[in-house]
Parts: sequence; structure tokens; C-alpha cells
Amino acid sequence: MPDAQDLKEQLLRTDAEYRELYQLHHELDDQLRSMSTNPLLSEGEQLEEIRLKKRKLQLKDRMEEIVRQYSAPPTAGSSPSFAHA
Repeated sequence: MPDAQDLKEQLLRTDAEYRELYQLHHELDDQLRSMSTNPLLSEGEQLEEIRLKKRKLQLKDRMEEIVRQYSAPPTAGSSPSFAHA
């Protein structure tokens, strides 16, 4: 069984949903990093920063859920495959 990092790399190559979530997560990370260069955010910018952080966490949670699905022992009749691309 591959370790978690190997599994994530494999999912990036083979699972379209995981790949899309990964890309969105990194786009939000870039936006947040850009916002952090401004020490004085307006109230609206602060709210946007909070919204972006929450969305980023949601994406991360879904990505981890997908990893767990692929790393969990298969149950009767359900065996995740890497043919989602």
C-alpha cells in the first residue's frame, strides 16, 4: 500500500476531482498569501480573508476524505479505483 504522499501524488494524476480540489486549494493559498502582504486590511478585505480561509479548509477536508477513501481497506463490493481521470 502506498504511503500518504505517494497516494496523493497518484490521485493528482488519476482523480479529476482531487486534482481540481488541489488546484483550487493552491489558488486560494496564493490569494491569501497576497493579502497577507498588506498589514492593514479593510473590513471587507478581512471578511474576504476569513471566507477564503474557510473555503480552503473545506477543500482540504474533501481532499483528505478522498485520500481516506482510497487508503481504507475495501469493504464488500466497494473498491476505489484510480480510473476517475
